[in-house]
Amino acid sequence: MRYPPHILEEIRARLPASAVVGRRVQLKKAGREWRGLSPFNAEKTPSFYVNDQKQFYHCFSSSKHGDIFTFLMETEGLSFPEAVERLAGEAGVSLPAPTPEARETERRRAGATEVMEMAARWFEERLRSGQGAEARAYLDRRGLSLETRKRFRLGYAPGDRYALRDHLAGQGVERDLMVELGLLAAGEDVAVPYDYFRDRVMFPITDLRGRPVAFGGRALAQEVRAKYLNSPETPLFSKGRMLYNLHGARGAAHDRGTIIAVEGYVDVIAMTLAGHPETVAPLGTALTEDQLALLWRHADEPILCFDGDKAGQRAAYRALDLALPVLEPGRSLRIALLPGGQDPDDLLRSGGPAAIDRALAAAIPLSELLWRRAVDSAPADTPERRAGLARTLRATVATIRDETVKRYYRDDVEERLRGLSPRAARPAPQGGRGPARRQARFGEPVSPRITATPSASVTASAGFSGAAPVREAVIAGTLLVHPEMVADMADELAELDFVDPDVRAIHAILLACVAEDGSAEAEMVRERLARAGLDGAAGRVLALARSRDRATLDPGADPAQRADALRQAMILHRQAGALHSELREAQQAFAEDPTEASWAWLREANERLAVVIAAEAEAEAPATSDANAA
Repeated sequence: MRYPPHILEEIRARLPASAVVGRRVQLKKAGREWRGLSPFNAEKTPSFYVNDQKQFYHCFSSSKHGDIFTFLMETEGLSFPEAVERLAGEAGVSLPAPTPEARETERRRAGATEVMEMAARWFEERLRSGQGAEARAYLDRRGLSLETRKRFRLGYAPGDRYALRDHLAGQGVERDLMVELGLLAAGEDVAVPYDYFRDRVMFPITDLRGRPVAFGGRALAQEVRAKYLNSPETPLFSKGRMLYNLHGARGAAHDRGTIIAVEGYVDVIAMTLAGHPETVAPLGTALTEDQLALLWRHADEPILCFDGDKAGQRAAYRALDLALPVLEPGRSLRIALLPGGQDPDDLLRSGGPAAIDRALAAAIPLSELLWRRAVDSAPADTPERRAGLARTLRATVATIRDETVKRYYRDDVEERLRGLSPRAARPAPQGGRGPARRQARFGEPVSPRITATPSASVTASAGFSGAAPVREAVIAGTLLVHPEMVADMADELAELDFVDPDVRAIHAILLACVAEDGSAEAEMVRERLARAGLDGAAGRVLALARSRDRATLDPGADPAQRADALRQAMILHRQAGALHSELREAQQAFAEDPTEASWAWLREANERLAVVIAAEAEAEAPATSDANAA
């Protein structure tokens, strides 16, 4: 029988070609494809390739080429209907019975696709017409050019309740079909079906062939309750199984070996304009398991890009919980949380494509997100709290189904948990962190004890202790001169630890201002410092900070430059603090058990700390030069 094309597409979408072929051919990853020995000819050098993105295989030794259905027909001698039935069962796709009714359903489906194309063209025409003036102005404000509008087929749905209905009726489209496709709103309490989308900028949602099957609409009126509105579920459209712009992103995703998922339509367009056409988005809902499977078909480690606000953080955590159970070796996610509560469109307009690139480059692995969520949710400053943290993390890791991935996640979590324990209780290197533990894990013998004493350049931490007071003063001093920055960076600032008592007191005052009043006004900060008797402390901190960086502490400093300087200082402070702690741990481990392994760990920790110190010295040099010149 003839199976409807959309049924075959759904089977292909649910079953990666490598999964079907891999049951018969031993495949190995080769760049963005899979490679193995030909199942059709005896050969010693692999010439058989499988591409999951394009859903085909090609055998260079035999010139055979096809999809998953063809592969079963070629290798198992199945007929086409048998191959379809076999794979449909594996994919969980129901096949229509070969009845006149099924043929009629397929005919209606083809007609439905034509109707959706008619609607998309009409929306495009309305945007270009006089009715679309306000919509065009909105798109102009968002920086979406005429070329961009054409590329994404943007349109406009007029405010008239029956405009689209009357247009399609004039083309011979039945009202019931319009209702079925979600173009008209209907129901028991609706006497006359009316246009589902009204006074909205329209974003066509396409299938894998690029055909419109649904729409998303952005309201122009401010008082409308639903700013964004998607088509309802229809015979053509299932929002949990599709991704916006997947048709347009597939080629770039294959070429670049990665795919990016953002939260909205305009975000997809912004990312494309920023040079990342491999970007898609879920359709008005949280990411689903089917959508995650689509992403993994196009890249082993998709990047999920979320707005840098609390809602974006919650969405990232939902994605974490969705992905953990279905992780496989070599297949995971990276998470990019955008800075300053911005979405990709905001970031592109404020910082240009380079800002987008920096945010993507800073994407963290899923294991890091798992850890951050756990430690941010509650303090771990007592044995009981650390035990609670451990229980939570272990329970979460236990949801991973793949035993190999679960074991490595468990190792990662246990190592991080050991890092929270008091140093006095730290085990010797064979059971703790550092090279000795790595050697023992892989079955290598631990080196015998050595008697040499490490040099002062290795064991001393003067590089950190000498730089830390100045660095702390620069951070606090910058915020004293520019207190308006505190609210924007409150979350990051709250995570910092300071040694200098003056800086710690100023830090607490600044965060208290934001917590109580939502901002840190200059006058408010001065009053609170005075009441706390910290005027002298503020003067000392500012004097020390200006000895290093006069430019950033100038009241007239460029906002972007001072923000970059402050973030750089904060990053260096966090890195140096963590590395200094590790260096002290390594020193203690060597003192307790002076083996070559603990010596190597000690040297490695010192070298990494030296890199951070060197980076700080390099960043300091221009400012010092300017100060001397002044």
